[in-house]
Amino acid sequence: MRLGLALGYWGRGPGRDHLALATEAERLGYDSVWTAEAWGSDAFTPLTWIAAHTSRIRLGTAIAQMAARSPTATAMHALTLDHLSGGRMMLGLGLSGPQVVEGWYGRPFPASPLTATREYVDVIRQVLRREAPVLLDGRFHSHPYRGPDATGIGKALKPITHPLRADLPVLLGAEGPKNIAQTTRIADGWLPLYWSPARTDVYQASLTALPENFMIAPMARAEVCDDVAQGLLPVKAMLGFYIGGMGHAARNFHADLMARMGYAEEARRIQELFLAGRKEEAVLAVPDAFADEISLIGPRERIAERLDLWRGGPVTDLLLTAPDPRTLRVLAELNT
Repeated sequence: MRLGLALGYWGRGPGRDHLALATEAERLGYDSVWTAEAWGSDAFTPLTWIAAHTSRIRLGTAIAQMAARSPTATAMHALTLDHLSGGRMMLGLGLSGPQVVEGWYGRPFPASPLTATREYVDVIRQVLRREAPVLLDGRFHSHPYRGPDATGIGKALKPITHPLRADLPVLLGAEGPKNIAQTTRIADGWLPLYWSPARTDVYQASLTALPENFMIAPMARAEVCDDVAQGLLPVKAMLGFYIGGMGHAARNFHADLMARMGYAEEARRIQELFLAGRKEEAVLAVPDAFADEISLIGPRERIAERLDLWRGGPVTDLLLTAPDPRTLRVLAELNT
């Protein structure tokens, strides 16, 4: 199992320690470093900055939002950074949910998310292969554009720049069973949002026919500390926000996932509290047990014991959100 560093997206301002953590991760032998975006900082610019200050570590977006760019624009970002980094780029994509897609990106949430995702990946693959001009008579992505307001003179094109790799890895963030199953068919890897090594049966039906070298790369908070309860607070804060606030009361993919993982009543309560403006209570309502099983928190010995569970399953890459160089070092030592 390879280790990666997941830096996420910026909060109020730039992550001042992100570059230092990325260079330390490379020094410690980590395989990859990942950036993200939501409705603030973008994923590609920080990753380019990190690429310029490193030489070996692979570079991934976990995730780049599909609604933020057309698939050809996303492919341009990926092939550009792949060239600049000497072939280290991995493209992680996600569809997000209706609140973000329509509220922030100002685009309609697709009526068929599976079809929209499949078309998006198809266009990117065509760009990277550069075998012919991009052509797709899609429901959500048509090349050339064929909408009712089209001029009719659009021309099918292929990229001017020759991509460095036609097989640049494309990974998808997917939560629903059908979405995960499709991911195994059209992508090179899957980026689970929550992964419990004790509940791999939650995903078993969607992972029955994995292609060779398929990546399963979940993110997990890691922190070496003496006080487990205190160390779990950032995990609970993240879960409270995602379960309670990252979606509508009637349509929240993150809450649905938590329910499928055995915490349906708790997910409902977190949503109720968060949407009522009682955000601190929503965080405290996150069960310690759930926060604990999807993370690696505590003294070195405890983390070592729990890390064996992660290595014993299908996970190929464990992407750690780690707050300090000490934690990065301990995980590197334990994973040798």
